[in-house]
Amino acid sequence: MITGFVNNEWEPFVRLTVCGPTNEQIDVDALVDTGSDGYMTLPPDLIEKLGLPWLQSGRVVLADGSDSVFDIYGGAVLWGGESRRILIDAIDAPPLIGMSLLAEHELNIQVTAGGEVFIRPILTP
Repeated sequence: MITGFVNNEWEPFVRLTVCGPTNEQIDVDALVDTGSDGYMTLPPDLIEKLGLPWLQSGRVVLADGSDSVFDIYGGAVLWGGESRRILIDAIDAPPLIGMSLLAEHELNIQVTAGGEVFIRPILTP
């Protein structure tokens, strides 16, 4: 299980360890963004610090209707005690996790300042 917290602005965060290709690790508090279909975003300075390999460019239409181009890198995150390889989008903003990382998991958020966030795998018979 992955746990986190809700801040005073009712935003849910989880603390994750992001790993680079030569065992560099950075702990980040990532915003849980159910409006994002990606895995994770990180600011370019953290991507550089981790030495993540560039894979390709991506394009997204933002909520205001404008287009944005960004770089996509390969990385890994410690997820439920195991290393999980993911795509990481370079966005000059605080880290966030999206729905691709949450796939096959249950998300529970206590929406109150200081509330708890729980992410659990969905158990299938």
